Amino acid sequence: MQEKNKKAKDRNLIKFVCDKFANYKSAFSKLFGRVANLDFGVPIACKKYGLEHNNNPIERYNGKIKDRVKIIRGGFENFDGARSFMNLQRVLHNFVNPHQQLEGKIPAEVADINLQLKRNKLLNLIRFIAKSGR
Repeated sequence: MQEKNKKAKDRNLIKFVCDKFANYKSAFSKLFGRVANLDFGVPIACKKYGLEHNNNPIERYNGKIKDRVKIIRGGFENFDGARSFMNLQRVLHNFVNPHQQLEGKIPAEVADINLQLKRNKLLNLIRFIAKSGR
């Protein structure tokens, strides 16, 4: 049975955590109010305050995406264009761009996914995919 059809006390709801940006609260209430809980007003650097969650990594990632989208002046032609853009960003994040927090490694290396892409990671990743026929 769907959670929204259960009594409020019996629901097993997903918990969303956000900072004090007021638009989050109103949008959340409209879209997810019956199927999720919102922990509103959590400081961005909440581990600093002894809280369980830390919002910094996702805020930084969202900022990077926002910066990339800003330079696409005309926006996206359609949803598929936006989906392709986000998939490319995910690939760049996980297989191409080194991360300072990972001591200059890419997330794929830390996860023991060794594609041996060497110096020109993006070009070699394209070649790897082309060779594998995906």
